[in-house]
Amino acid sequence: MRSKWWNIGGSLMIGLFVAYLDRSNLSVSLPSVAQDMGFAGEGFSVTSSLALTIFLIGYALANILGGILTRRMDPKIVVIWTFALWSVATMVIGFSSSLVTLLVCRAILGIAEGIYWPQQSRFARGWFAADELTKANSLIQYYGQYLALAVGFMVLTPIYQAVGWRILFFLTGGLGLAVIVPLYFFCLRPEAEAPYRLEASGQPHVPLTFEALGGLSFVLLVFSYITQGMLFWGITLWLPQVDSGLAKLALITVALGLYAASYTPNIWSILQSTVAPEAIGPASGIMNGLGAGGGGTIAGFLVAMLYGSTGTYMSGFMVLGGLVVLGGFSLLAYGRLTSARLATARPAAERAAG
Repeated sequence: MRSKWWNIGGSLMIGLFVAYLDRSNLSVSLPSVAQDMGFAGEGFSVTSSLALTIFLIGYALANILGGILTRRMDPKIVVIWTFALWSVATMVIGFSSSLVTLLVCRAILGIAEGIYWPQQSRFARGWFAADELTKANSLIQYYGQYLALAVGFMVLTPIYQAVGWRILFFLTGGLGLAVIVPLYFFCLRPEAEAPYRLEASGQPHVPLTFEALGGLSFVLLVFSYITQGMLFWGITLWLPQVDSGLAKLALITVALGLYAASYTPNIWSILQSTVAPEAIGPASGIMNGLGAGGGGTIAGFLVAMLYGSTGTYMSGFMVLGGLVVLGGFSLLAYGRLTSARLATARPAAERAAG
């Protein structure tokens, strides 16, 4: 059981690290890509927004549908073929000078990563006990994401400056095919071997209902995650275009470090421990699809439009910060609703036991 932290948690963390490199490579190399593909100049703002956010459109839809449609499939199989698919799409971009190819491959990247994401919660719920979930989510999701954000730009930018954007895309896509796919094949275990897998999970006769997702409490969690997704992706997509090094450091430290460090592992642990077992994959897909995909798509265009009207990215970032405050109030409402439901359910359970 000790090996689960390395084989399951460690492998998924490394995989998510590489996944975020695949997402971020366009942000780093956007000026050169725009020049080679013909959308530099007056149309840069709108076209670059589309190139960056088309990933999130596919990501949002695939999270929701993928979480539902793959809930009876072994998550090990799903993460292997999705990683292979988007790695190939990333490498194809490096061969092309077509804007259409760029948009199609970025959409494929979003769809494949969207199907991939809910599987992480299925691994966490199946392989880690309830009191281990926050630690497991920190390892898999938080460190996988934010190591890529902290180190990724520092690694990708010198590579881009030294060898150009095409080699950058070959390298990031090649990492998935040459490293992550074999790593997952040998280290991840089938769902049937998971010690905490509940028998209800993935069985055809178990219905997927609104109550299984958590009812109104689930809606409040999703709204909070949407605002967090807007903050995260609004800053991530446009951070490389900010000129001030001090502003970049402040944004990374406050928004993507302090805030997300407290929020991310706990919000996923809350979800995984409160929804019905048959709803783990669908609930994760819906929350991440609407939050990271939907919220990120809106935020990408919002920051771009405010930049076009004000000439500064900070105006968009300030709006995103205000929206996150509303997400905090949503979590407060979730806590009150959950406490009230538990207070109502406790006497009923005592009467039934008596």
